[in-house]
Amino acid sequence: MDNEPGTCSLTFIGTATTLLRLGGFTLLTDPNFLHRGKWLYVGDGLFTRRRTEPAMTIEQLPKLDGVVLSHLHGDHFDPVARRDLARDLPVFTTPHAAKSLRKSGFAESVPMRTWSEKTLTKAEERLTLTSLPGRHAQGILAKLLPPVMGTLVEYRASPGSEPLRIYLTGDTLAYPDLGEIGDRWQGIDFAVVHLGGTRIAGVLLTMDGTQGVDLLELVRPRNAVPVHYDDYGLFRSPLSDFQVEVARRSPAARIRYLVRGETLRLDGCAPSGGSQVADGGTGRL
Repeated sequence: MDNEPGTCSLTFIGTATTLLRLGGFTLLTDPNFLHRGKWLYVGDGLFTRRRTEPAMTIEQLPKLDGVVLSHLHGDHFDPVARRDLARDLPVFTTPHAAKSLRKSGFAESVPMRTWSEKTLTKAEERLTLTSLPGRHAQGILAKLLPPVMGTLVEYRASPGSEPLRIYLTGDTLAYPDLGEIGDRWQGIDFAVVHLGGTRIAGVLLTMDGTQGVDLLELVRPRNAVPVHYDDYGLFRSPLSDFQVEVARRSPAARIRYLVRGETLRLDGCAPSGGSQVADGGTGRL
């Protein structure tokens, strides 16, 4: 059943895969539906085995309005997604990933350069996606990896309503330039933070616990949920690293920890509402 205008939620499926129901819109992020125990080619010569089971299958998904894809690595767009997702589904992603996906038959892939916007409308509802900067690695290695993007998802139930803003970090590292995101949008309600501390030859490729809190201090969201931290053998920094750093530094963001399959209701996205996260959601503090 479709959501009604002003009803919003986030369901954590696994890895960086979430289901965002924002009024009449439904988005899937970074689709990864491989089963536990299966080997995956991530890209760049790397293989890894999945340790966890996704909370849903593609067949169990509701009708989608689009996919938001941070970059084209196997743990973000896996062989199951390539095989089973509808080929006419819009995939909002980097120009690099969009070009590759179009060759694979995903003809509606939408290339988005940094700071560019795409807007979807349904009656009075409006959903705007903005491509944000990201950096998968520092130095020479950054040139060898696919480009990544973060995404700002902004939902308005009606033209006069306050927006609900969700920042999907993508597989970025925390670095000073990300502070511009917090400067441009000083009312980010929710950040979905990709962790894991993935390393190649000792070089950090995704945020570990320390970097995750660094990002929260740079961008200053009101609430955050960590994802992408225990699903594959390449992830070296467990969720506990992030939890220890949160306890040590006490960032302003309220941290919401979800297990796979849990849904967090996002309150305050109704036509007359503000932008708050509901205490009554199934997310656990």
